[in-house]
Amino acid sequence: MKDKQQLVSQEDALVGRTQAQKVDPIHFVNQSDMTLAADGVLKEIIIGMGCFWGAERLMWQQPGVVTTSVGYCGGFTPNPTYDEVCTGRTGHVEVVRVVYDSTVTTLEDVLTVFWENHDPTQGMRQGGDIGTQYRSVVYTHDQQDLEIANQSKRAYQLALQQANKAGPITTEIQCAAEYYFADDYHQQYLAKNPNGYCGLGGTGVCFI
Repeated sequence: MKDKQQLVSQEDALVGRTQAQKVDPIHFVNQSDMTLAADGVLKEIIIGMGCFWGAERLMWQQPGVVTTSVGYCGGFTPNPTYDEVCTGRTGHVEVVRVVYDSTVTTLEDVLTVFWENHDPTQGMRQGGDIGTQYRSVVYTHDQQDLEIANQSKRAYQLALQQANKAGPITTEIQCAAEYYFADDYHQQYLAKNPNGYCGLGGTGVCFI
């Protein structure tokens, strides 16, 4: 377990492959196109808050969210498989790619849902899910969104302190590296398997 909580170096990461996972682009829940790109009105954010099954369900339910998908980001191995990510030797995080309509919702709204629905102080784990793939992350696509994300982190840290919750936020916030889709089995998993595992659990502290 200790090894799985240590980030792998690029030199020691798995080699991966050039061929991407084949996925059906149609969202199982709302029939949207999971490959939609940001276009100015549509905006994109990538978040990791533990196991990606529950995190994706949470996000597709939010007002203004157009589409979601699950995948991997933040590591070194190109086009990893789920089993490879679970070894801790890819450096990737289980993440949700969220595409939202900026005329309906804002990045601040999305980040409020993010902060309130997991514990961002746990380092390389989330609850009983232990390993670097479960670390808390926000990956943005431009400098403005990066600044908004960092500002929201500071605000939630203050909220935690005022609620006497110990520990600094360990969330990794940076500009996004390449995003790799997980295979179809994992996309919208909890809509396909309503009794499936969901490890989401917040701190009980609301965003200020």
